[in-house]
Amino acid sequence: MKDKRVVFMGTPEFSIPVLEMLIENTNVVMVVTKPDSYVGRHHELKFPPIKEVAIKHNIEVFQPQKIRNDYKKILECNPDIIITCAYGQIIPKELLFTPKYKAINVHASLLPKLRGGSPLHRAIINGYDKTGITIMYMAEGMDDGDIITQESIIIDENDDVGVIHDKLSILGKDLLLKTLPSIFDKTNKRFKQDEKEVTYAYNIKREEEKIDFNKSAREVYNQIRGMYPFPGAYTTLNGEVIKICKSYVGNDITGQTGTIKNIYNDGIGVVCKDKEIIITRLKPAGKKEMSSLDFVNGRKKENLLGKKLC
Repeated sequence: MKDKRVVFMGTPEFSIPVLEMLIENTNVVMVVTKPDSYVGRHHELKFPPIKEVAIKHNIEVFQPQKIRNDYKKILECNPDIIITCAYGQIIPKELLFTPKYKAINVHASLLPKLRGGSPLHRAIINGYDKTGITIMYMAEGMDDGDIITQESIIIDENDDVGVIHDKLSILGKDLLLKTLPSIFDKTNKRFKQDEKEVTYAYNIKREEEKIDFNKSAREVYNQIRGMYPFPGAYTTLNGEVIKICKSYVGNDITGQTGTIKNIYNDGIGVVCKDKEIIITRLKPAGKKEMSSLDFVNGRKKENLLGKKLC
């Protein structure tokens, strides 16, 4: 495969193992990623994670603001194939169909389930018991191309989005490596997606990060682990924003939802629709993540009992 000219398109850390595998096994002639951005209170310029890898390997980097209007430089590289993984923009059709082996995508779900930009989060938030990687031909719609190969993993009870991120990142690399030879020798299979089975994983909105304790404890638990460590589910206590990092489902309980009902040795018990959610780790605004015990010791137990999170 070393003779195959590859243009790789990706942005976050999730796509790094895929790019590193391609560098080792193919001829990556260009890396396309999002533009650099200014982050933090000091407004520091930060490269996309995938750009760091490209620079390390002396690979040309292209960072168009809008790929649909600025893609000719990619075609000038004369790629045999375009491979994307969490790039973050809709790819114009001129890039999808011009290369000899077309354009393929490494998608972090078992399509047609969870098309869109946040399949890692939504799989956990929605209570799925498994997820996986799909290698697919790209089409003009959002993640609606023909499936080439898929492989699944179990979502364990305690897995959060950080754990699933790392598992699927490696699975994506491994599955693509196994799939590429059949693509290049044109023996691969391809399957149409069943449109009746389609679900979507739209990007997480800020308002979705706020915890609604009127939901069941299981739903709240899935939200917390489906947003940890990024972007983080949160609530407020006396107007202070607190991100909730770790929790577990407690026992049946009655009371006003959102109320701190119990303080345990390992956590803070908050009333949900049916049971308690026991918060074991949290992060107050402007402070480091801490255990709930440390948080209670700093606030005093009697000052927390009966308080409402909202």
